[in-house]
Formats: sequence, structure tokens, C-alpha cells
Amino acid sequence: MKVFEKGKMVPVPSTSIIPERDLGKPPVLECVHLGIEFGGLKAVDDFNLTVGKTEIAGLIGPNGAGKTTVFNLLTKVYTPTHGTIMLDGHDTTGKSTVQISKMGIARTFQNIRLFNNMTVEENVRVGLHNRIKYSTAEGIFRLPRFWTHEKEFHERAMELLSIFDMQDMANIKAGNLPYGAQRRLEIVRALATNPKLLLLDEPAAGMNPNETAELMENIVKIRDSFKIAVLLIEHDMKLVMGICEGICVLNFGRIIAKGTAEEIQNNPEVIKAYLGNNSMEE
Repeated sequence: MKVFEKGKMVPVPSTSIIPERDLGKPPVLECVHLGIEFGGLKAVDDFNLTVGKTEIAGLIGPNGAGKTTVFNLLTKVYTPTHGTIMLDGHDTTGKSTVQISKMGIARTFQNIRLFNNMTVEENVRVGLHNRIKYSTAEGIFRLPRFWTHEKEFHERAMELLSIFDMQDMANIKAGNLPYGAQRRLEIVRALATNPKLLLLDEPAAGMNPNETAELMENIVKIRDSFKIAVLLIEHDMKLVMGICEGICVLNFGRIIAKGTAEEIQNNPEVIKAYLGNNSMEE
């Protein structure tokens, strides 16, 4: 397996750790005592996490641990019962899902959510909605500014598709793509929103080992090319340990460990709660 270079993790005043290269920059994400209750049941409780400006971070734990619930809190699908979410230094309290997207959080989902009857390029262009600068009237009457921006959107969509070598698939309907290509398209569409933080919910699900290895390279490429942070949920431990710099472990809605890949691999509580007697390297 290819070995990816990771940044040295250093402590910050909040007692969290971030990559050394991100010191002196505001963290892209700070969750402080975040939690949510459903009918008295604490689905997520006292969740504290800091993600550096260009960090690739992992959120792991057994099924039902609350990982996707955390993503839903970050994107305002759910409103926190308590706690604070800071995005790039700005409090997100009271913001809607649309506002959060414009502030700079984009995500993919466990279950692929593409517009299957639209082409690959059209799906990417949906993600470019934040960049629309022409008026409704200009769009309806196809005035010059509309065509200028349409040309820009086409060029940008093709540029983004080229990240995954998908530019030749631009006119194919999304529903006709192979599974792995659909996964990649969902990531490209998320990138089209110009995020500061990209949330990937089990991006390697259903992929074969070769596709997963390629995905790992592309996640690192995205971080380096776009200078953004990535927070991913994943059950493939080779992927998590291979590219994640900081890792947070959830169990029953609470954090049981945070640290580097090496620290997590050797944490007895994590091994017991998450993997039983299995090795973290399996």
C-alpha cells in the first residue's frame, strides 16, 4: 500500500491537536460540547473536536455510534440540543442547511444521492449554484450575462471532473455510471460548492481495493490542490490509518479517544469498543 506523508500533529490551546502546518491559522472547525437528544435519548453527547485548516481527519466507531448524526449536526440537518459549532471562526448557530453550504461545508452521503436522470456535468453544475451571479430575468431571457456565466460553469465543471479523470463522462447520465464512478461524482459535486470543509460519509463503501487506493490518492490530492480540510467517516481502517492525520473515535454518542493513527491503533479502549480482539490494521 502506498504510504502518504502526514503532517506532524501538535497541541493547540483547546487541548486538541492539529497539523503543524496549520498552526497560526484559525481551525476550520471547532465543535464545543456539541450534543443532541431524541426523546430523551442522547444520540451525541459532549462532542468536542477541532479540525485544522488543511487537515484530513477521521471520525470512526461502530455502527450506531453517532457518526452520521454528527455530520447531520454540522450541516444543520439536525439542530443541536446544546453546544456550539464554529466554522472558520464563525458561529453557525441559527443557520440553515443552505446557509451552511454557502459558509463552506459540503458533504457526501452513505447512500449515493445523485440526480440519476441528469448528466454527469449537470450534476456538477448543481453544485455551482452558489456562484450564480445573473438575475432570474437574465436567465429567463438568455441575456449576455447568462451565457457568459454558463460558459464559465461549463469550464469549471469540466475542470473539476478532470480531478477524477471523468471529463469524458460529462454527457453520460449519472444513473448509468458504475458504482465507483457515482461515488467519485458525488465528491466532485460537493467540491463544486467551493467548500472549506469537505465531509465524506463512507466514501470507500462498496469499492474494491484498487478503487479504494485510488480514492486515498484523490483525497490527498483534493486537500493539497484546494487547500481545504477533509473530515471522513469510514469503516475501511486501511484508508483511515493511511491518510487521516487526526482521528476521533465515537462509541454510543460519546468520544472515547482522539489522537494520531498510531495512538488510536494502540488505544486499549478503542480496540475493545470498536474492534474487539481484532487488530486495527486488519
